[in-house]
This record gives sequence, C-alpha cells and structure tokens, in this order.
Amino acid sequence: MLTDRQQQLLDYLRDYHSQTGLMPSTREIQNHFGFASQTAAVSHLRALEKKGVIQRIAGKARALVFPEELEREEIMDVPIYGHIAAGMAAEAEQEQEGCLSIDITSLGIPRNAKTFALRVRGDSMIDAHIVSGDCVVLEFREPRNGDIVAALIDGETTLKRFILKEGQPYLQAENEMYPDLTPARELIVQGVMVALLRRGEGKVA
Repeated sequence: MLTDRQQQLLDYLRDYHSQTGLMPSTREIQNHFGFASQTAAVSHLRALEKKGVIQRIAGKARALVFPEELEREEIMDVPIYGHIAAGMAAEAEQEQEGCLSIDITSLGIPRNAKTFALRVRGDSMIDAHIVSGDCVVLEFREPRNGDIVAALIDGETTLKRFILKEGQPYLQAENEMYPDLTPARELIVQGVMVALLRRGEGKVA
C-alpha cells in the first residue's frame, strides 16, 4: 500500500515518462514537489523501490524503470541507410548514417526479422500518412500485393506501394499528383515497410 505522497510521486513518474520517454532527475522531482533537498527525493524513490513499483538499473542515466517495462521492452538497433525518395525515383544512398533504437515488441516486429531504416524525402506517400522527415523501418522479405516497399526500379530507388496486376508488378504512389511507376527493365524490392516512426519517436544513435 502506497502513502498519498508515494502515489503522487508514482503518478508524476508515469506522466513524465509518458510525455518525454525519460524519467525525471532527482532535482526535477525536488522542484516539482518542493522537497528541501535532492536527498529527500532519493528517499522517496527508495521507498517506492522497496515496495516494488519502480526498479533501478545499474549503469544507466536516470536509471529508473517500471517492472512491467522490463518484461515488455525488447530494444533492437536498426541501421539507417540514408534517404529514400517518396516522390520520383532517385539514386539510392546506401551509406549507414547511424542506428535507430526501437522497441520491437510494441511495433510488432518479429525478433528474427532482418531490418533496416530509411529517412523519407518527398510527398508521394502522404495519403498513406508517410511524410517527408519520417523514418520507415523495412524488412528484407518478399513483398505481398499492397505492401509499401523500398524498390529499385530501372536503377533508381523509391518508396511506393507494390501492386501486382495480372501477374505484372508496378509501383503506386499514395498522392494523386504522382504517376504510377511501371518498370521498363527491372523492379527489385529492397525491403517491405513494417513500421513508421515520426520525428521524436525511437532513439537515433
């Protein structure tokens, strides 16, 4: 059973974490509740830890988590390979720019999936709610009809919806201002979109 003050602190921790993705510092806790010192904030946190509603993780900044987060969280680092055109097809950029840390459990991505990420540039997929600046996470696998894919079409890469019609594949934009793309020579699907991250979601390293 928590005291009123302990429940208030727990609610504050949950609200802060929900809004920022982080836990507040002891100074922020001190200021929020008007404690006389950071030591008082630490004492209240230790009381919550003893009651099992929060847990400290050694070696991590702001090292507090909720026990249910430990059970749920499974973080995967996905390499980011430059930008992809969500407009007209463009030359591919394949240099790795860093990593995107994502919770694969909450996004529903299989643990053994081979994934990579690309930053979106352009507005040809806006009707699918994909806008310039987003990050798309893609899996190396065979596409199904209707999947959104990163594809190499006649030597240039683009993000579009993969459509099979009478056995013939083409790429469909999700913006009426852009034409469908039919390959003159080749169409190679490089990855199938499995998640979309807006700026501020996930952690880019």
